[in-house]
Amino acid sequence: MEVILYIAALIAAIAFAVLVIYLAKTLKASTRTLNNVANTLESLEKQMQGITKETTELLNKTNVLANDINQKTAKLDGLFDGVKGIGETVKDFNITLKQFSSSVSRAAVENQDKASQAVTWGAALFDLLKKRK
Repeated sequence: MEVILYIAALIAAIAFAVLVIYLAKTLKASTRTLNNVANTLESLEKQMQGITKETTELLNKTNVLANDINQKTAKLDGLFDGVKGIGETVKDFNITLKQFSSSVSRAAVENQDKASQAVTWGAALFDLLKKRK
């Protein structure tokens, strides 16, 4: 019975040794993986610093461009006000022209009899002058 106890202890010792060997391999693999992750994170941090710098420069350029656009837009406001004034002037001119046209038409209708009489008298006068010559 003692022999079985020794054999069991030997098996347990061998199993423990195998367990320790596999645990050591796993820890070494984990160490390599963690080193790779650390290297990747360092590389990522450097890239992020570069991206941050470029983004800051781009933001500054965008702000300068936005200010330039605002200044140029402000300069164009006067031009648009002038064009608006010209449009209103043309509109007023058209209204005046319509009023003048309707007054001329109304006067022509009211004085149609006088105009036809004047044409008749003019034609008669021309006939008289022709007969005289």
